[in-house]
Amino acid sequence: MAASGPLLRCLVAYAGTTHTIEATPVSDPYTVASVDIGGRFLFKPVMVGTAHHIDYIKLYAYLDASRQPVLIQVAKYLPPFKSGSRPYMLTGEQYLYAGPAERELTYQCTLQGVK
Repeated sequence: MAASGPLLRCLVAYAGTTHTIEATPVSDPYTVASVDIGGRFLFKPVMVGTAHHIDYIKLYAYLDASRQPVLIQVAKYLPPFKSGSRPYMLTGEQYLYAGPAERELTYQCTLQGVK
């Protein structure tokens, strides 16, 4: 089934498990919830815009520390974005290391359905 608008799909891996996390356009970035990754990290993909125009994409990665999550990366992507229904690699593969034992989180995101 084809997406009716822009779709951001991220593959996020930690400790041998890969999570598929999808995001569609929102008008309010503060309504997007972070996704727990193995009880160690949180990942939050945010695409702000409409079905016809993406204002920006931000990807947030946090270390889930005991007191509160600690931001370890923010990646921001601005238009123009490649149009078309086929997914294309937006981020490349990203490697993040955090915590006392320098745990590794990897992710890569594709974007599709941009008009």
